[in-house]
Amino acid sequence: MLIAGFPAGSFQTNCYVVAPAAGEECVIVDPGQNAVDDLDDVLREHRLKPVAVLVTHGHIDHMWSVAPVCGARDVPAWIHPEDRELLSDPAKGLSLATRQQLFGGLTFTEPDDVRELADGEVLRLAGMELTVDHTPGHTRGSVTFRLPRTEEIPDVMFSGDLLFAGSIGRTDLPGGDYPTILRSLATKCLPLPEDTVVLPGHGPQTTIGRERATNPYLAEAAPYAGPTRGL
Repeated sequence: MLIAGFPAGSFQTNCYVVAPAAGEECVIVDPGQNAVDDLDDVLREHRLKPVAVLVTHGHIDHMWSVAPVCGARDVPAWIHPEDRELLSDPAKGLSLATRQQLFGGLTFTEPDDVRELADGEVLRLAGMELTVDHTPGHTRGSVTFRLPRTEEIPDVMFSGDLLFAGSIGRTDLPGGDYPTILRSLATKCLPLPEDTVVLPGHGPQTTIGRERATNPYLAEAAPYAGPTRGL
């Protein structure tokens, strides 16, 4: 398994490239601001051919380069339907102050081929199987992607802005909701094996075991795993 990542743009959003091995097909996760040049370097270095772009959620720092990457490589973009409108109008996911700061003259469009993700769906792409988990709370359409363990690596989760090392995604932007993100953490993260590698949208990688032991938000989320919380 080959997983290469780099922080893109002023937001330092982690963009990941995932393939069974060098010289094969790959998928790209969250190509953010100014990601194109670094992404091209990774693809060239490992001789990879992209077949899809996967978007954990529609915030601008995660989808800034989706359309140009898809257009240049003629590949589809996958996003949850609750966040699809942000591909062409990312301002809807931001505060008013941030909109005014970022969007002077900027325009965004959907890629030509957009496909919608569903909770529990298994994507069979580039010779790999990635499980989609709908994890609302940061945005309504936030998702994570999981790779099953192999002889080489444990389970891997691309967590977007659901879970970080020592923290979680913010919930104060349009579409965010704190009790909802706690429910997502409780139902989609806490049940995973301790050695699951978490590759987040920002910052360093971590593991579910480390976060279960040290992340205060996961401790707060634990009661939300029950079926009667009404979320």
